[in-house]
Amino acid sequence: MTDRLASILSPQRLQAGGSGPLYLKLRQTLEEAIRSGKLNHGDALPPERDLADYANISRVTVRKAVDDLVRDGLLVRRHGSGTFVVKPVSKVQQSLSRLTSFTEDMARRGLRARAEWIDRGLFHPSPDEMMILGLPADALVARLGRLRIADDMPLAIERACISSEFLPDPVQVTGSLYAALEERGFRPVRAVQRISAYNIKDPDAAMLGAAPGSAGLSIERVSYLASGKVVEFTRSLYRGDAYDFVAELTLSDA
Repeated sequence: MTDRLASILSPQRLQAGGSGPLYLKLRQTLEEAIRSGKLNHGDALPPERDLADYANISRVTVRKAVDDLVRDGLLVRRHGSGTFVVKPVSKVQQSLSRLTSFTEDMARRGLRARAEWIDRGLFHPSPDEMMILGLPADALVARLGRLRIADDMPLAIERACISSEFLPDPVQVTGSLYAALEERGFRPVRAVQRISAYNIKDPDAAMLGAAPGSAGLSIERVSYLASGKVVEFTRSLYRGDAYDFVAELTLSDA
């Protein structure tokens, strides 16, 4: 990383970067490196004094360029950790008229989906989970918390809760949750979703590679079996710069 940045920010390269003030040349050079993949999502930038040494410019100039990139969402500062690259993502459109899993959504778009587990196991239900899932106090629920990733870009944090009646061993879920439920004959057939705006806070922001306070979408989904029984209660947090939710509306005859 150090050698790579020293090459990207060499004084010769900055001077060849066109006209304008030095901070703008530095900003454009760093932006090009991020968008072209020379700097990868999640890469940590060295301290500003090191960047200034690489480019043979003042720390004030470096700070102005970095501030611009933070404001534009290409870099993020994390208190106590440093400054990190946030690579821009192409927005994913998800229909609100189809009940599909994250894995199925990404596969339809030709993206490689994977997950990093946050937690997974059987637990006693919270009062909210008991009420929504219709469970007694002595029941158990399977909780599955995952960071959802497509083509190495973190897009969402998903925390699902399911009665152990339908999913007695959550450790067996290695891919699509809906595929696992379908194998047991409990795939949901309909759902009600509530979507609201949300400012992403740490530690969720750090997991998503987003700036603390940046725009996100908070989604609560309650899914039902054909019998009308609730099978799934999921809370998800999506990056606002990565998702568009689309609904088709028709004119009623009434």
